[in-house]
Amino acid sequence: MPTPSPAALPIRRLTHRDLTACADLSEDRGWPREEHKWVLLLSAGKGYGIDDPDGGLVAACVVTSYGPYDRPDLGAIGMVLVAERHARQGIGRRLMRHVVSAMGTTPLTLHATPVGRPLYEELGFKATGRAEMVCGPFTPDASTPVIGTRAATAEDLPRILRLDEEVFGSDRTHVITRLPAFADQLRVAEDSGRIVGYAAAWPNMTTHVVGPLIARDTETAKALLSSLAAHTDRPLRTDIDVRHEELLAWVKARGLESVFFNTVMTYGIGELPGDWTRRFAPLTVAAG
Repeated sequence: MPTPSPAALPIRRLTHRDLTACADLSEDRGWPREEHKWVLLLSAGKGYGIDDPDGGLVAACVVTSYGPYDRPDLGAIGMVLVAERHARQGIGRRLMRHVVSAMGTTPLTLHATPVGRPLYEELGFKATGRAEMVCGPFTPDASTPVIGTRAATAEDLPRILRLDEEVFGSDRTHVITRLPAFADQLRVAEDSGRIVGYAAAWPNMTTHVVGPLIARDTETAKALLSSLAAHTDRPLRTDIDVRHEELLAWVKARGLESVFFNTVMTYGIGELPGDWTRRFAPLTVAAG
């Protein structure tokens, strides 16, 4: 029996049993394996993939939905990957069409690389912003932070969830409640006993990724970043909304270097919900 064309192979839901295959696919495209991140994405979101008859995956992606379970108000698409040996055959387009159809009328967002952006534009996604990835060893700021930060406790979680929904514009309880187990650090910024920001640092290969980073203002974001950096000997990596020019200039002065730009794109909405002025960095560009 002849082997079916990859373009005709069925699309199925991925599970945690596909973790190694997803990491292999990342590696095939020159990305880090990022197994720790894949575990979170396959737990909090829905993975879609196409099996390769010769083993592994032809393609994969993950969608993380936010808002009410039965009628989500936002879906974030990430980790859209097609194996190099099957590239340029329309498989990524087919997988994306399937995901957009499966999400129905739910507005969508994603972070696009320059390579992927033309496909997403063809499917109706619009560019609404940019994020700059920065990475490197963090040199402490000589000035003394005036905003207090501390490790988050279980008692802080309800207040973190309320702040996150207010700033993000959608309920992310099923993701944020996974942070204490997923991240190596989860810290809050306080002012007069009120939580005015929070941030996490989670392990990814040789770095600690900072995200989410939600803060009342730039000074609060700086305090949170400084406190995370003080508790790790790994380089930091994060993706900062380019509109936060002051924070970007500050982290570069502290030793982080520009690595990459992603285009923030939306489908079905003109702008992302929430308050971008307090949203400095996503949990990960794959999940918003």
